[in-house]
Amino acid sequence: MTNIFKTLYIRTTGYSYTHLGRMFLRMFVGVMLIQFALRQIMHLDEMARMIPAFPGMGPEVTLVTAIVIEIACSFFIMVGFLTRLMVVPPFILMTLAEIHTLTSSSVPAYEMTWNQPCYIPMFFLGIYFFILLVGPGKISFDYFLSLHFIHHDDQNEEDELEEV
Repeated sequence: MTNIFKTLYIRTTGYSYTHLGRMFLRMFVGVMLIQFALRQIMHLDEMARMIPAFPGMGPEVTLVTAIVIEIACSFFIMVGFLTRLMVVPPFILMTLAEIHTLTSSSVPAYEMTWNQPCYIPMFFLGIYFFILLVGPGKISFDYFLSLHFIHHDDQNEEDELEEV
């Protein structure tokens, strides 16, 4: 019985599935942002009246730009292609959404409750920042493309790639 517990404990705490976890997080955040974009497409007229216009653009153009960013960047993040670069536009978009949510609300930020919309952009910001820091992992197009470049130039994989 003790050996079973030790084995189970070591398998659940000692083994790390970081690359699978990174892939899951990329898929999760991609699907969540695409689902937001699809809702915005379905209610385009209503959303265009609510969204603030970005300087130099009308509300409709701002909304369409946001939808394109949400769909395109989500797709690239999900497949793991140019991941760290593709995290930047939605990160900026969510920062602007958070600023808009906090400044347009009649309730001060310190009095907002858990069910108000100010938390959604902040969750995305946290996930995007994490992906920006740790990268896409080995289960990504970025990793396989970097392997191709390394082997094409006859370089050593261990010398070129730090623990990805």
